[in-house]
Amino acid sequence: MLETDKPAPAGQGRLWLRLEHDLLFFLIATLVFVLDQSTKYLVRANLALGESYPHSGILRISHVTNTGAAFGILQGQTVFLTFTTLFGLAAILLYYFYPPMEHGILRIALGLQLGGAVGNLSDRIRVGQVTDFIDFRYWPSFNVADSCIVIGVLTIVAFLIFGDRLWPTNKTT
Repeated sequence: MLETDKPAPAGQGRLWLRLEHDLLFFLIATLVFVLDQSTKYLVRANLALGESYPHSGILRISHVTNTGAAFGILQGQTVFLTFTTLFGLAAILLYYFYPPMEHGILRIALGLQLGGAVGNLSDRIRVGQVTDFIDFRYWPSFNVADSCIVIGVLTIVAFLIFGDRLWPTNKTT
């Protein structure tokens, strides 16, 4: 028997099956991260800091930065926010492994949160601030990562409240 023909140890086989089962989780997280970083890059490359397009209207694309958290709180607390984000990422990954995500909607919601958290963390580590650009004028500016994190949290809250009544499983008993 060749070295490559040996069966994988039981633990590795289960992990591979688990990763394959949760491919949607990783795919969503990756897509959110790529979309978030791409849109931020386009804004930084095409608009000067403080510039908006169009100049008027309810919805604008505005190049702003944020050294704080949501709604501009905790401004200048990059180190604290970096550590809390790392803690949040660890919580998402722990929940991924223990208990396993059995419901598909949870995989989607946590994938949205993971991709968004990594997107904003990437900005904080690379440039010390997060690029925001979706501007409704009467609401603090935000970005793709922020949107995905909020949608993920709201989805989990809705799942905890309504569960299978809102998202039935395909189990037959």
